[in-house]
Amino acid sequence: MIAEGKERRVEPTRTTEADEAAEVRRFWGGLGLPGLVDVHTHFMPERVLHKVWSYFDALGSLPGDLAWRITYRAEEAERTALLREFGVRAFTAMLYPHKPGMARWLNGWAVDFARRTPDCLHTATLYPEPGVEGYVRAAVEAGARVFKAHVQVGDYDPADELLDPAWGLLAEAGIPVVIHCGSGPMPGKHTGPEPVARVLARHPRLRLIVAHLGMPEYEEFLDLAERHDEVRLDTTMVLTDFTESFLPFPRRALPRLDALGDRILLGTDFPNIPYPYLHQLQVLERLDLGPAWLRAVCHHNAARLFDLP
Repeated sequence: MIAEGKERRVEPTRTTEADEAAEVRRFWGGLGLPGLVDVHTHFMPERVLHKVWSYFDALGSLPGDLAWRITYRAEEAERTALLREFGVRAFTAMLYPHKPGMARWLNGWAVDFARRTPDCLHTATLYPEPGVEGYVRAAVEAGARVFKAHVQVGDYDPADELLDPAWGLLAEAGIPVVIHCGSGPMPGKHTGPEPVARVLARHPRLRLIVAHLGMPEYEEFLDLAERHDEVRLDTTMVLTDFTESFLPFPRRALPRLDALGDRILLGTDFPNIPYPYLHQLQVLERLDLGPAWLRAVCHHNAARLFDLP
């Protein structure tokens, strides 16, 4: 929901896919990069993804609601082909359960997706339930390179004791976890920095990538990153005209974003975004933090974290 009286900013108009791909490639080519690494893209079983799209489709149906139109509504093969056209050399399959018993099934699907999609970083997920350590270990042994945790959708406390063995296993293995733990776009019972701080107190070596820069608790999650060397943040949807209209990033925090430039990673939420992919890149550029910062964020930091060739 957007507060009454809040100005809605007009989102950029999308050009053809070919034109947009050319602009995206021009962006990273101008920085002297070999391409992009996007740590926050969504691939999941089609019927699950369609349910996610239905949720977003329902937004904007009431006065004052936030309209969220999916820009890249296409079949799986078309979506992977488009990322390649953009020059995204590595991406993820951010998938997440909303109830017990679902994570193991999603992880099974992800094994097959990773096998048929070599430029996807094999992604897995977890949920606080009996047996979580076992299926997390199985996913790691199957080659998972990144995990996704969604505190708001899953409606669980990340510091739940059931997850402790899994966090310990992932910390020991050095496998990053992209975690949606901020209270945006809607708060949950367990969102916010405090539960994550409790997890890190027990597992300080855990490589957490805080999604959406921790939106809207941006500064509190920057605090966590400044205190924990293995905490990173991704840019997903942050600073775009869409998000700035209701959860703006505080400009006073830009120097801190600059100082943490070696731990900020490009994320976009593709395909579930209500504007062109190019726009996420343009808003990072207009921060004027310099080409070295952009090169690190859009490629080098993730390439180093995932040991990409």
